[in-house]
Amino acid sequence: MVTRSSGKFTATLTYAERGAAAAPRGLVRAQLNAWALLPTLALQGLDREATSALEEGLTELEADPVGEAPGRFGFDAAELALHQAEAHLAFGRFDQARSRAESSAATCTIGTPGWAAATLVLAQAEAPAQPSDAAQRGMDVLDRIPPSRLRSTARTRLKRLDRLLSDRPADSVGDLRERLNTLPPPVDAHGSAPV
Repeated sequence: MVTRSSGKFTATLTYAERGAAAAPRGLVRAQLNAWALLPTLALQGLDREATSALEEGLTELEADPVGEAPGRFGFDAAELALHQAEAHLAFGRFDQARSRAESSAATCTIGTPGWAAATLVLAQAEAPAQPSDAAQRGMDVLDRIPPSRLRSTARTRLKRLDRLLSDRPADSVGDLRERLNTLPPPVDAHGSAPV
């Protein structure tokens, strides 16, 4: 996560490949393929390799002996669909991104971090063709999740949505931008907001 967010894709890919190779079969390997390898490969534009990582993640998740057992904590099909949607976005496949993000959001509880992530990825997928709908989804996240509970990943997705909507004329786009401009800054690990 740290190297990818810093744009150090070569190092990220090395770490992700090493982790996936060492991971036990099932859930952990599925997570490393979908959460670490897939987005890194997609951000580098490596479609064939990203598709391979996704297929491996799907295979490993299906083979996991615990599978969808109630109470199982950790990576699941909704999160895999989220990462798949983000990979489709990286390749400019907005219809496929929308489909996978809808699937992810539909299996999440409204108001949770997973729901916010899937909803914001769905909004990004809608932004080119349906800017008003995309902006409304962003507003929905801001309406349902208090700023103090908004994760940094959600804030990053909101910023990305704002950039995608930057040249789209719609009232709801302006409303979203205004809400984002008045969003209080996040607190750091010590509980302080940046000055």
